[in-house]
Amino acid sequence: MAKEKKLTQSEIDGVQYRRAKLWQIILVACNAFIGMSIYSLINMASYAASIGFGISTAVVGVILTCTRILDGVTDPMLAFIYDKVNTRFGKIRILIIIGFAIEALALMAMYNWAAGKGLGIVAFTLCYVVYVIGYTIANMTALTINPLISNDPKQRPTISVWSTALNYIIPMVLSIALNVVLLPKFGGTYNTEFLGAACKVCLAIAAVGVVLVCIGVSEYDKPENFAGLTTKKENLKLKDMIAIIKNNRPLQCYIVSAASDKIAQQTASQSIITTMMNGIIIGNMGLGTTLTVVGMLPSIIFAIIGAKYAGKHGSQLTIVTWTRICIVISVVMWAFFIIIDPTKIAQMGVFTVIYVILTLAKNGANMCVTTASTAFMSDIIDYELDRSGRYVPAVITGTYSLIDKVISSFSAVMATGAVALIGYTTTMPQPGDALTPGIFWVTMIVMFGLPIIGWICTLIAMKFCHLTKADMVEVQKRIAAKKAAAQAEGK
Repeated sequence: MAKEKKLTQSEIDGVQYRRAKLWQIILVACNAFIGMSIYSLINMASYAASIGFGISTAVVGVILTCTRILDGVTDPMLAFIYDKVNTRFGKIRILIIIGFAIEALALMAMYNWAAGKGLGIVAFTLCYVVYVIGYTIANMTALTINPLISNDPKQRPTISVWSTALNYIIPMVLSIALNVVLLPKFGGTYNTEFLGAACKVCLAIAAVGVVLVCIGVSEYDKPENFAGLTTKKENLKLKDMIAIIKNNRPLQCYIVSAASDKIAQQTASQSIITTMMNGIIIGNMGLGTTLTVVGMLPSIIFAIIGAKYAGKHGSQLTIVTWTRICIVISVVMWAFFIIIDPTKIAQMGVFTVIYVILTLAKNGANMCVTTASTAFMSDIIDYELDRSGRYVPAVITGTYSLIDKVISSFSAVMATGAVALIGYTTTMPQPGDALTPGIFWVTMIVMFGLPIIGWICTLIAMKFCHLTKADMVEVQKRIAAKKAAAQAEGK
């Protein structure tokens, strides 16, 4: 009877879906406590290296770049660990706790225990490498929770909304807590004492997140929920991972879609590009920050709209629809900057209102794409279960994460290369620099042109991806039939 309470019968397609309770969805979304707290802390790693270990800025950049590559490499490697851990307590809670414990110890060493001891490059690098290992275990495991707790196409996008909301709110709250409340207590400057205190605060919040996530996933974190569709259990091998990448067409399409969007948007969000847009073309650096704060609520509202649309029409169609809207808005914004004098935007008049509306609309439409993409990843995992009979969420998420990190790591190079073309070879763009045609067109191409190209790649990729709502209904029916057959064979 307990098992039947976890399932609901769809009145539309006749499939019996797993549905998570609202409190479980909220607690699982509290993974943002872990991810965003660690993210806020690791953003200060360069200060920890310089102040706590006496490492020069240039060397810090090299260390962080190399460890980012390591971070990408370790993501798919987690699949082998994930596949082997299968206790009576499940695997999600164990891996998240172990991963967090490893990264917490590494970060405490980096910001407290080893800081200020003159230990140098080797000690800092070792701490960072250990942190990356722990982060990979905890973070990549958390990414496999969503497809586990629900396979209902109407509920999966809703799960993404809660994660999106907390991922917006927590960094803002932490930024205020660290920079407005905590920093003045240590003289208003980044020093060893402040960094150590910030580490303890962030890890305490992350620890609360670990407890909440473990409670939220406990009902589903059971060995039988990680079984494939065959009675024979085989350990994951490298050739299996390669076969999945080679034969899973929706995964291939998703990688092209998401990675092309990611590198375009990360390049456009580089500080040197936003400086040229806000500080030179518009002439108001504070406008971008204001829009980020003001846009938080509309972005969450758009995420809810996108989730409802995805629940009704399926994740793939939602991605296609809102991607087209993103392209249209970006073309309108590009034309807007060409037609008007962009410096009038900073004068807080009608052009400012138009710019704010267009920006919020573009960010909102992109939020709908992001919400649907998160749910679509869960669909891909179920597609692989139907295709091969193996439940391999860590392989799917790890493979994408590796490719995503490798590709997106070029965003800074693309941005600096773009500004170098217009003469910024020894200096960087600064607010108040003279506006030249080169600055204008490079900024327009990077801010609007690159994302448009990324979205066009998404539309092309989705043409070759057949995983619509109707396809997913059939996938779930086949999975249910195969599970029933496997259980009967096992008896």
